[in-house]
Amino acid sequence: MKFSDDAYDVDKNRILAIFFGLICAISSAMATISDVGAAYVFIGILMGNLLALKIDGIHHIITLIVFILICLICGIPQLSVVVLLVSILAALTDEVGHELISNVTQNEFVILFFEYRFVMKIVVFLLALCGVFSFWTFILFILFEISYLMAGWLYKN
Repeated sequence: MKFSDDAYDVDKNRILAIFFGLICAISSAMATISDVGAAYVFIGILMGNLLALKIDGIHHIITLIVFILICLICGIPQLSVVVLLVSILAALTDEVGHELISNVTQNEFVILFFEYRFVMKIVVFLLALCGVFSFWTFILFILFEISYLMAGWLYKN
């Protein structure tokens, strides 16, 4: 999704933004329908971004629609409402913190904590540690996060 966001926000290229958004929607939805841990992560991130009003372009709307359609057609694993709410709250906290924290504090640690969205990382780690889902979910989530950062770096270069 980082490629999609940068194509839209930086280059104003809707076609490229939609293309990368579709890749994100399809791959995220396939993971969501295939694995309960991925479902918590991706639905949590989606809902957190939706509640934080971060779905703000045509590329996001198309990505959202495709993700939902795939999940509705194929079905998602059975989820605990409590765990899903924890995931959504973690993602929402990351998104709001990412946008607002530099206006609230000058503490370098706190700013970096929210800049790199560590709330969701900690929550996914704790949920894996408690056996809610496989520890592989946490490892794959960290790889997903590293890929997101690398995509931003690659896009700039």
